[in-house]
Amino acid sequence: MAKYLVETYYNCSFKVTHYLDDVNEKELSQLEKREDGKFEIINVKLDNRKTKSLEKNKTTENINKNFKSVKISENNLDQKSSVKKDNENFTNKIQDVMNRRFSMPDRRKGYIQKATIGDHKVYLHTGEYEDGKIGEIFIDTSKEGELVKALMNNFAIAISLGLQYGVPLDEFVSAYVDTKFEPSGKVFGNDRILSATSILDYIFRELAISYLNREDLAHTPSIGSNADKLKDNDIDSAEEQSQFLKIVKDITSKGFVRNNYKKKLVDLSDIRINLKGKK
Repeated sequence: MAKYLVETYYNCSFKVTHYLDDVNEKELSQLEKREDGKFEIINVKLDNRKTKSLEKNKTTENINKNFKSVKISENNLDQKSSVKKDNENFTNKIQDVMNRRFSMPDRRKGYIQKATIGDHKVYLHTGEYEDGKIGEIFIDTSKEGELVKALMNNFAIAISLGLQYGVPLDEFVSAYVDTKFEPSGKVFGNDRILSATSILDYIFRELAISYLNREDLAHTPSIGSNADKLKDNDIDSAEEQSQFLKIVKDITSKGFVRNNYKKKLVDLSDIRINLKGKK
């Protein structure tokens, strides 16, 4: 079956010869209607050529397929653009969270640790969020000039701002533990740290032990062996234990108990007794 139609157009010059008995207007006007003329072709020239496809259905199908592919590509572009917008929005949200400062509550928990390094007394103050996470520190020293005290105070403010902007305490611990400068030497007044190479080494060892459970930075084992004597019978049920732990966490500084509430339950037995009495 033929698939294509080819139409060719020609320009043709020819002459018609008539034999007449008389030449007048009437005879001349009737020449075109007469069929006794003799035709003679003089010249033939190619004018134009057109080609048509007979497979109309296939052509339509191809057009439809191309249209569908264009539509699909447009949909893909729309999906990609929407995904790109979502990613940009998500990235902007993350940046907003990262750039946000989480201010400390007006009334907050924390603890004060006094220690002596050499002949210098150091007071470390901490402030905590509601969940027990550290959010600020203050450092007071004795036998230091105004310049050193001002530098230590501003250093503590810088660390506090870093913590409130989301810098992990681990980063500060890695940066300042084992720094060496005077005063240094034996540490008195801290049950977990016996010596320090500098004030900063002592401060961040203390914070790492109290808030990160970094026992590798401590010089003595954890003092809480009495907690091993606490048996399951001392607390009637798991529900009571969880309720008691919640109360302890709400009223106790995480750093003060060195992030180990269960070991301090023995020291808070009066609270547990009162809790039982209320039932």
